[in-house]
Amino acid sequence: MNVNENNDLKALIAESLCEKQGSYMIEELFQKFPSAFDLIGATEQELRTVRGIGKGKSRQILALLKLSKAFTKPVRDPFIIRSPQNVFELLAPDLSHLQQEHFICLFLNTKKHVVASEMVSKGSLNAAIVCPREVFRMAIKRASASIICAHNHPSGDPSPSPEDIELTHRLVAAGEIIGIEVIDHVVIAGHRFYSLREKGLM
Repeated sequence: MNVNENNDLKALIAESLCEKQGSYMIEELFQKFPSAFDLIGATEQELRTVRGIGKGKSRQILALLKLSKAFTKPVRDPFIIRSPQNVFELLAPDLSHLQQEHFICLFLNTKKHVVASEMVSKGSLNAAIVCPREVFRMAIKRASASIICAHNHPSGDPSPSPEDIELTHRLVAAGEIIGIEVIDHVVIAGHRFYSLREKGLM
C-alpha cells in the first residue's frame, strides 16, 4: 500500500466511525496497524486494544475492510512473475516495513500471471501457523497451476532460518503430491531479498 492508498483507507475508516482523520483513535489505529495487510489480518480483539475502539467499532472496521476487499477490482494488467526480482517488486512495498513476519502466497496460472495473493499467516513461521493443507486449499480454489511463497524478515536480514527451509521443503513435497508446483520461496527484508530457489535450497 502506497502513501496515497494509506491516506484513502485512513479517511474511509475515519468517516465510517464518525471520527476526524487526525483523531487520537485513528492515529493510534494506524500506528498499530500501518498497512492493509496488518488491518485485514487483525482480529476483533486486537483492534480493541486501540483506545476508543470497543466491540461495535471493531466489528464496524472489520466489516468495512471485508466490503472494501470484496469490491476492489484489479486495475492493471496481469502481473507476470519471471524472476525473484519480480516477486520482490510486487510485495516489497507492503512487506518490507512490517514489524511482524507475514507469510504470503502468490497464486499463478499456466502463463505465470498472478491471479491472486493471500496472507496465510502473521507471526513467526512454524508448522502450526503455516499449514500446507490451507495453502493448497487456497491454490485449488483459485485453479492455480503453481504458487510462490514469500515472507518478510523484520530483522533486516533476508537469510532464511532453518524453520524457513524446513517449511519450504514441506510445501514442495505437498505440492508434488497434489500436482501444484511451488516455484520459489522469497524472503524479503528491507531493500534486499533471498530466493531459496536461486540458492539451491529447494
